[in-house]
Amino acid sequence: MLEKIENEIRNNYYITNYSNDGQRFVAWYLRNIYNLDENETKYAVTDGTDDKCIDGVYIDDTNSIIHIIQGKYYKSSNVNAEPLREVLSSWLQLKNLVKMQEGANTKLKQRLSDVSNALDEDYDIEFELLIPHELTKSAQDDLRIFQEQIGTTDEFSASLSIVDEEELERRYDLSLGQEKPDIEYSIPLEIGKYINMKIANVNVIIAAVPLKECIKIPHIKDGTLFKKNVRQSLGLNNQVNKGIKDTIYNNSDKFFFYHNGITAICSKMELNDNNLTLKGLSVVNGCQSLNTILSCSEKVKEENGSYIMFRFYEVPDRETGDKISTSTNSQSAVKARDLRSNDKRVLAMKKAYEQKYSNGCLLTKRGESKPASKDDQYVIDLELLGKYLITWQSQRPNIAYSPTKIFDKYFDQLFKKDYDPENIHALNVLGNCVFSKWVKENPLGLNESLLAMKAYAPYHHLYAVSLFFNIINGIPGESVIYPKLALKKLEDADILDYIVRLAGNCLNMALVNASNEPQQANRVFSPQNWVKAKKSLIDIRNAVSSTLNTLNMIPGNEETYSKLVNSLKCNNDDFVARWTAD
Repeated sequence: MLEKIENEIRNNYYITNYSNDGQRFVAWYLRNIYNLDENETKYAVTDGTDDKCIDGVYIDDTNSIIHIIQGKYYKSSNVNAEPLREVLSSWLQLKNLVKMQEGANTKLKQRLSDVSNALDEDYDIEFELLIPHELTKSAQDDLRIFQEQIGTTDEFSASLSIVDEEELERRYDLSLGQEKPDIEYSIPLEIGKYINMKIANVNVIIAAVPLKECIKIPHIKDGTLFKKNVRQSLGLNNQVNKGIKDTIYNNSDKFFFYHNGITAICSKMELNDNNLTLKGLSVVNGCQSLNTILSCSEKVKEENGSYIMFRFYEVPDRETGDKISTSTNSQSAVKARDLRSNDKRVLAMKKAYEQKYSNGCLLTKRGESKPASKDDQYVIDLELLGKYLITWQSQRPNIAYSPTKIFDKYFDQLFKKDYDPENIHALNVLGNCVFSKWVKENPLGLNESLLAMKAYAPYHHLYAVSLFFNIINGIPGESVIYPKLALKKLEDADILDYIVRLAGNCLNMALVNASNEPQQANRVFSPQNWVKAKKSLIDIRNAVSSTLNTLNMIPGNEETYSKLVNSLKCNNDDFVARWTAD
């Protein structure tokens, strides 16, 4: 793995954009583990003078996690506690973001502004120490202490992960989407602390397993252990997981009584001399608990009298395993976005769309694949549709980055069972045309900061497209044209690509103008905060107006401008009041 990294960071991209191997190592990790593109990676790397012991910051809005990365590209096989102390230093400094930002380098100042915004939305913090080799024995002792210090703070939820060569390889394989082989693992059971039985022709073992055995179970961190679970880890920032952590540190001997236990299924299990061997192991209830226990690993290693209840079921058929997974999780709080695929409004939209477009489909379930018989141009994912709806119908692209808000807070406003299938298709076509410009070749010459925000900014681009109709027709911002009418106008005049390009230039102009505005004392302009703020909407509208005025004033351009205006001219009843989402 290390040889692979060493070879790849010699590629032109890393040599050109990063000044040393330490920075290149962190950049490689961001690109290959979190699948960031070149511009997103450059935005995330903060290493350099005055980096405050922070080499990279990646904010995962989908999973609400702030990744604080410290990388050490050591050639030596011995890694002492010094890198751990640097992580601890960055954690202590994060407690006072204002003071930290004052002395930080320009890149880190921007990222700290983003961190502050994410903390306001209750994101978790995960410190990741990237090291090529294992820690020394003394450093492992320090790790235990640091994990306890970081994990027990009341100021914000945080954890510390060591990403050594073995973990790097595991994460790399996972990022490639490779299928892991079935997990086979053996757990030693203690005499008198388990029972073996058969119920409904299913072999069952219920056991009290030491907590310190839990952290040895493979593939907790990369999520492979939970591939049959209804969801993956939801982070540490919730009351239940905080309670689990508190019990580990303060009442570990009572853990067995305070916890509901873990449910695990396997295709085959064998018990020999109190040693339980499990083949095809998967935990279907207990993902949050095992991740929390692992985050306290050094404390757990010390606990000899702490146990947790495990239920092991041998279920060779998939149907039974799936039913157990669903049933054992039904008592847990599931966020609304996990259930929306079966909402009557969504089902009605899906049925209407697929009846209208027999060669297309609306993918409503997470992980659902496009049928081979369907045309890509008529296939749209429910989450993407939600982002398009809040961008166009609600005129709020600054919220489109958050699936949680779309499917929880604003679901009722956005998903209407009588929404015209032609509007869904039009949004898909318009969105695809916009995203076709957000590629590596950068055909529009977009600002580097915009390219680093590919998860957010394309929706502002789509929003700018809608504004051309409003401004040319003198329609206020509280109204929006129906997508199907907008698409028809653009296609009839053969100017769809032209308007999308023009809208991209307007977005570019809006960001540049905003970044040049005077900032308050000790404040730094943050592109990510800008795209999430309503001010970006005003700036984009002003840029569209300015662009149209400029086109009108260019000598000899009268005919072209007149054709553009006539092509986009609409009736007042072509517009509808935007759907409130704020």
